[in-house]
Amino acid sequence: MNELQASLPFDLPTQSVPVRRIVGRNPGPMTGPGTNSYLIGKNSLCLVDPGPRDAIQLATFLQAIGDAELKYILVTHTHLDHSPGCKELQAATGAELVGIQAPDMPGHDRDFAPQQIWQDGDTIETGEYSIQLVHTPGHVSNHFCYLLLEEGVLFTGDHVLEGTTPVILPPDGNMADYLNALERLQRLALRSLAPGHGLLMLEPMREIQQLIDHRLQREAKILKGLRSLKACDEATLVQTVYDDVDPALIPWALKTQLAHLLKLRAEGIVEQRGKIWRIASPHQGSHGG
Repeated sequence: MNELQASLPFDLPTQSVPVRRIVGRNPGPMTGPGTNSYLIGKNSLCLVDPGPRDAIQLATFLQAIGDAELKYILVTHTHLDHSPGCKELQAATGAELVGIQAPDMPGHDRDFAPQQIWQDGDTIETGEYSIQLVHTPGHVSNHFCYLLLEEGVLFTGDHVLEGTTPVILPPDGNMADYLNALERLQRLALRSLAPGHGLLMLEPMREIQQLIDHRLQREAKILKGLRSLKACDEATLVQTVYDDVDPALIPWALKTQLAHLLKLRAEGIVEQRGKIWRIASPHQGSHGG
């Protein structure tokens, strides 16, 4: 990755609180152009998601911070493309870490160690602006979005992405939690969504509703597939449910499909016998095996 140039900070169209987006040097099939980091404020700064450890990216952050004070590093979640860069950035600036410790699951940054317990609804006051923490489990259990109250900008991490849909990763990720968190976002005063990957979204309610609709359409496709196939394993079902995606993405589609199946099983709509899934028998209820 050292041959990749660091991106220049790009100003978002805010009104009174400056926000600069810095794209990470980690492009790929699951990260798009790279992980977005956001630098918020004029003199009292917060930085959202420093991304992977990268000396060149760290130098870019420090240059963008300049003579201002970085007070907080806000981490949406501890996947390895979002939080590991915290360690060196905190050492260089003394900023406080905000977020939730990693769950005991593979693929997470176990070194991430916030100094205090942060909870849904907590508000960070910098003197220049206020940021509200919004717990949005679903993609993973320890996911926060951050709402810049003065601007109505929601930094969404991997909860809402531009141009694609997040993977839901059971057993830590949960489809019911994900849908509930999306519905909660619809009750917030939002003017834009700043995702962890992709471009700023200026129609937040439309984007959120499209995500909800997409997930429910995929769920309906799962039920249609099970009714047609009668009983099948996940590898067979995914060929019907995700016949519209690139075959290279099927391993990720299997994870989200499982999240849907687990939700439907908890609701008593489908049942599982070993590796085989089927529509639940009427007498089975919500206690299917």
